Amino acid sequence: MAEAEIEEVSEGSKRIHCSNCGAELYYKPGTTELVCGYCDTRNEIEQSDFVVEEHDLLEFLNKQAESDEKETNQAIECNSCGSITSFDDKTTARNCGFCGNHLLLKDASKYTQIKPHALLPFDFDHRKAHAEFRKWLGSLWFAPNKLKRMANSPEGLQGIYIPYWTFDANTYSEYTGQRGVTRHYTENYTVNVNGRSETRTRTKSTTDWYPAAGSVDHFFDDVLVLGSESLPKKEAEKLSPWDLDKIVHFKSDYLRGFKVENYRVPLETAFTDGKGKMENEINALVRADIGGDQQRIHSLDTDWKDLKFKHILLPIWIASYPFKGKTYRFLVNGRTGEVQGERPWSAGKIALLVIAIIVVIAIIVIFSQ
Repeated sequence: MAEAEIEEVSEGSKRIHCSNCGAELYYKPGTTELVCGYCDTRNEIEQSDFVVEEHDLLEFLNKQAESDEKETNQAIECNSCGSITSFDDKTTARNCGFCGNHLLLKDASKYTQIKPHALLPFDFDHRKAHAEFRKWLGSLWFAPNKLKRMANSPEGLQGIYIPYWTFDANTYSEYTGQRGVTRHYTENYTVNVNGRSETRTRTKSTTDWYPAAGSVDHFFDDVLVLGSESLPKKEAEKLSPWDLDKIVHFKSDYLRGFKVENYRVPLETAFTDGKGKMENEINALVRADIGGDQQRIHSLDTDWKDLKFKHILLPIWIASYPFKGKTYRFLVNGRTGEVQGERPWSAGKIALLVIAIIVVIAIIVIFSQ
């Protein structure tokens, strides 16, 4: 295996060059190797012995993050969608991976943020990502023709590492409430039929309520919160599940050849979102513990312990499509191939369908007469 040549660039970053032909090496998805795209020279990424660990949330927030937990990167904020992506000094301009807006290096700024602690490397390359995206596009009914043609434009799909937060917590919750048990019974009633009274029977139901109280405890592990404001949140959530048990200690070699977005959702805000997700699950656990057919929760008090967090990067292939003043984004999970996205509708195609239905109905009416 060849020794790679390392070139120092600004801000202490490094580019790794092939010792055989001098070209820059890039990470090959699905491997632990840096590969030359010209002569196929390969260099193994040194694997870290460090175990990916969570960080104490309260201690971190109280100290406002020690300097060794932060890093300063050169990045650029898109004035169209607001995304912040790390900017490579070797280019002077490029398009935003989230909305396609043109970006210039002269607009780059320095951003100080919490360092990523871990990441999930891309598991498949651009070719497979485009195949999954093309299959998904083919399933869309009444999509604009221009969008359909994106299936033949693989260059519009970009691999980007997206920022996420994960949270752990040990919870103990005490509650009071009521258990509702549905009871069915029959009753007689009278109706008037042809001037005569008849007695009939019907089944009705009612709910009997009984007091309930108790406690539930639960350990939350890796509750995932999106750190980006550039992606459609609903579609990003649907990319789950992620194989977070496969995360590796952060190493910049895995980023080579891909873009990286800086987080826009700060740690405190992300924890509020994560806590909301945990509270929803606690609520469901309490209702299951109360039992019965219906439940009422009158009081719920939760003790939160061992709050932990980590900042991770997850791999997503992204394409964007501008249509009638709005940018639609399409996402491919870089680990599983799951595709999600916003989709525009072609008013023309829908109108043609409606006209066709009206014509068919009219023909049926004419022939039936």
